Amino acid sequence: MARPLSRRSLLQAAALAAATPAVSLTTTGRAAATVQEATAVTAAPSAWTVQPFALEDVTLRPGLFADKRQLMLDHARGYDVNRLLQVFRANAGLSTGGAVAPGGWEGLDGEANGNLRGHYTGHFLTMLAQAYRGTKERVFADRIGTMVGALTEVRAALRRDPAVLSIPGKFGTGADQVRGSYQYVDLPAAVLGGASAITLSVWVRPSHDANWTRVFDFGDDTTRYLYLAARNQAGVPRFAITTSGAGGEQAIDGTAALPLNQWSHVAVTVAGGTGTLYVNGTAVARNTAMSLTPAALGTLKNNWLGRSNYSADPVFAGAYEEFNVFSRALTAAEITELQSRRAADASTGRGDLASYAFDETSGGTFADASGRNLTATLRRTWGGPSHPGFLAAYPETQFIELESRTSPDYTKVWAPYYTAHKILRGLLDAYTATDDDRALDLASGMCDWMYSRLSRLPESTLQRMWGIFSSGEFGGIVEAVCDLHTITGKAEHLALAALFDLDRLIDACAANTDILDGLHANQHIPIFTGYVRLYDETGEERYLTSAKNFWDMVVPHRMYGIGGTSTGEFWKARDVIAGTISATTAETCCAYNMLKLSRVLFFHEQDPKYMDYYERALYNQVLGSKQDKPDAEKPLVTYFIGLTPGHVRDYTPKQGTTCCEGTGMESATKYQDSVYFAKADGSALYVNLYSPSALTWAEKGVTVTQTTAFPEEQGSTLAIGGGRASFTLRLRVPTWATAGFRVTVNGRAVSGTPKPGSYFEVSRTWRAGDTVRIAMPFRTRVEKALDDPSLQTLFHGPVNLVARDAATEYLKVGLYRDAGLSGDLSHSLTPVPGKPLHFMLDGTEWAPFFEGTEDPTHAYFRRSEPMVVFGGRDSGVANPAKADGTTLLDEVWAGAPFRNKGALVARVRSTVDAWVSAGLLSRADGDKVVSTAGAASYRP
Repeated sequence: MARPLSRRSLLQAAALAAATPAVSLTTTGRAAATVQEATAVTAAPSAWTVQPFALEDVTLRPGLFADKRQLMLDHARGYDVNRLLQVFRANAGLSTGGAVAPGGWEGLDGEANGNLRGHYTGHFLTMLAQAYRGTKERVFADRIGTMVGALTEVRAALRRDPAVLSIPGKFGTGADQVRGSYQYVDLPAAVLGGASAITLSVWVRPSHDANWTRVFDFGDDTTRYLYLAARNQAGVPRFAITTSGAGGEQAIDGTAALPLNQWSHVAVTVAGGTGTLYVNGTAVARNTAMSLTPAALGTLKNNWLGRSNYSADPVFAGAYEEFNVFSRALTAAEITELQSRRAADASTGRGDLASYAFDETSGGTFADASGRNLTATLRRTWGGPSHPGFLAAYPETQFIELESRTSPDYTKVWAPYYTAHKILRGLLDAYTATDDDRALDLASGMCDWMYSRLSRLPESTLQRMWGIFSSGEFGGIVEAVCDLHTITGKAEHLALAALFDLDRLIDACAANTDILDGLHANQHIPIFTGYVRLYDETGEERYLTSAKNFWDMVVPHRMYGIGGTSTGEFWKARDVIAGTISATTAETCCAYNMLKLSRVLFFHEQDPKYMDYYERALYNQVLGSKQDKPDAEKPLVTYFIGLTPGHVRDYTPKQGTTCCEGTGMESATKYQDSVYFAKADGSALYVNLYSPSALTWAEKGVTVTQTTAFPEEQGSTLAIGGGRASFTLRLRVPTWATAGFRVTVNGRAVSGTPKPGSYFEVSRTWRAGDTVRIAMPFRTRVEKALDDPSLQTLFHGPVNLVARDAATEYLKVGLYRDAGLSGDLSHSLTPVPGKPLHFMLDGTEWAPFFEGTEDPTHAYFRRSEPMVVFGGRDSGVANPAKADGTTLLDEVWAGAPFRNKGALVARVRSTVDAWVSAGLLSRADGDKVVSTAGAASYRP
């Protein structure tokens, strides 16, 4: 391997590259440069000793996964993508076409002011890309094209100065300020003219009911100003003027709210110590003690339509037509006349201080018809992007503020680089699926922009930023940037990936020092997937070492039976499982990201533990997080999966469009991505998952068709097609497959002893028609919480079984009564006819966790074995327990499997002797236990 590249050398290389014309960061030639540098989709990293197959190479066949995917495909087809694009178009000041933003996290009214908006659009793009690659249905490619085209228009609009969005007005045309555009009209300083009497007249059509949005605001700061708010704290219009801040305001408050999405005429007159507020020609309020006039304010620097001098106030959302400023107080009759005609056609004439008709249909300026030539300019409150590659659904301000932030506050800054990652990932996936160069250009531009921001920051600033909870979260951006680098080859892109190093975390995990207690789980899991990819690109060992050690800190030490991790989004102390179970355990995003990390680690080291975990989390939490119900409007995916007794899953979490719904959309359209892997040199095929599917291995000229109803079926069949090819078939032997794992080829048994938790190899020259049959009988077993052995969860093979019961206390369950010699507990369960993988136990139904229902469930139960019973025979002896909760029967059955009854009885005798010697059991009771064990009959 090449000498590892340090962060400094990456930055030096990037600086040299940035000075080279071929990779200029200027706007001119951006697209051309990207296309010139891009190769289609490069090969897998050379560091990967096994490689995945593309989604289009593996077809899902009918079965559990295909059924779950179909529900998500229906959502992907049915949801209006213009709703997702609404927040992007609004941010760019473009028409939203009447589309309504999705709401929840993806809308301005969602959690934390919608500060995460745009993330869900990226997830949706990835879902569409995966759906297209997996099905080749044109509808998905068409939707990708629509979204990429719209985002291209958005970026182009953001690169320009704002331009008027013309709409039909009251009399002619109006200028619309789309909510979320943060646009306002900037008037020249002389607009009020120092008048001692004044009328301000305007037609407005508010589109949102936020309080304190300004129709106009003329002032220097928050001390000297004059404003008209569309709504005050009571929701009615308010005019105020002051020279001494809010406490000195001389104000007039209206009596009723301005209607939304309707044109209203509002006028204010001030003269002779009286101010009057008119709404639609009617004087609604008057202040006869208004001593201040514009003359008292002097010349003001901030003269705005739609923006407040108070920075925390929202920007006005709605449209303007006819803003006139008169140097006198119009009469009530004149105000009435303005209701039916433009000022130019009324007896008042145009305003003599300023007059804007808003007739413009293009450009970003508005002509003044007063004769004073006070041209107004459309502006953004935040100015504009710092780099032409910027693309987001909100202003660049969150990225800017993060650079000086020292503590979390998601109402101010909510993970802007996390959101950037989702958009970047969606664009890359769109490019991979459709070869749309526009998507690649957008993705490359985003990374150019991020590099321009981050590369100028001191190392200490970056470390501080990335260490801030939530605000500094950046998701899987390192992985995405590395993937982009394999396409563009740009030094800046690789240098950008290294700028996300969180050294405290990397160094601790590389040293195998567990510092996870108290960390936000999903903020950190995807970081390590990125660091593995950064290892691939640089050869720096600490990235890979830290990721491996990190994985081992989570599995099994912070893992629930279903494969999930975290409680209330955070990790607690190592090996505390029972002590963390709550209604907010197992955030679904965590399982998604742990699967990604497991997968990429397996590419480097084929340790079966990674794929054992993959199966566990996929077949249980990930499948179970998707409700088994069609819905075009919602993906119906959980956020948390509570593991408390009687928990009912919530498939429409929070306000919607959450991170977990986003990753849930992705999970449900890539179920086939890890069924098969190939050795990098083509010498072996790994069968990791037993799932009905068909593989096309083009390099070998063969196909592999897997037929199975797994996990309802306890085995699978592989049929080889195509030409002759020599390779080793590596079949995963699950850790739970303790009841045997038998393989036949063309009906003949394959020699060897498959070991649970390994891969079983079958090497030969394969021919079309060869058939491989795998049998792996399931056993029923329990897994104990690491910190409380009496709290357990039940598995049948790979399937976690949950009790369906509305009780909110842990169920007490006994399972040893009919245990077999193998230790298999399935004899205690009674299968439910016609319902595969459903069982009855003591009158309660147990069902697979993966079924996406709204039944109250118990994933964990309290183990209760009050009496010593063997083979259904009760000894009459109470089952004693040690101080740690381990019972006599626990120690007996810990020795399973037993070759025969004699081996079991010998285990009982030795255990009893030890307990008698320890004073935990009387000799008389011990003899009864041994006698009962010897008299009982046992199933295998």
